Amino acid sequence: MTTTTAAPVETAQGWLSRSEAWLDSKGKGAWIAFMVLGFIFFWPIGLALLFYMIWSKRMFNGSCKSRRHAHMHGNKFRSSGNTAFDSYKADTLRRLEEEQSAFEEFLQRLRDAKDKAEFDQFMEDRSKAKPVENGEPTEA
Repeated sequence: MTTTTAAPVETAQGWLSRSEAWLDSKGKGAWIAFMVLGFIFFWPIGLALLFYMIWSKRMFNGSCKSRRHAHMHGNKFRSSGNTAFDSYKADTLRRLEEEQSAFEEFLQRLRDAKDKAEFDQFMEDRSKAKPVENGEPTEA
């Protein structure tokens, strides 16, 4: 007799967990749309979904999207099993990192040169200014 009562509970839990996983895969918008539909058709369902979303922190922390994003991009740097491709990928990533650091160094030198040119221009303009007479600067 206990086996017959346990099966519907497992089915219900399976259905609920599958529904939750499906809504998580669709993102926060699906949760909100489902909650609004719950309010439209039968307000206690919408209210229950709202409380569940707040209690599980789905409403505020973006957990749905971050879970899906982590699942899709989780094995970006794993080995593909093909050693030739893996070495090509490692070399390409290393080369791109070197190019990125070289470009950042170039940008820093460019900023430094611009700052130096602006400072030199300021000092030149300042040296051209006439001395202050009676506490007031004279105009050129």
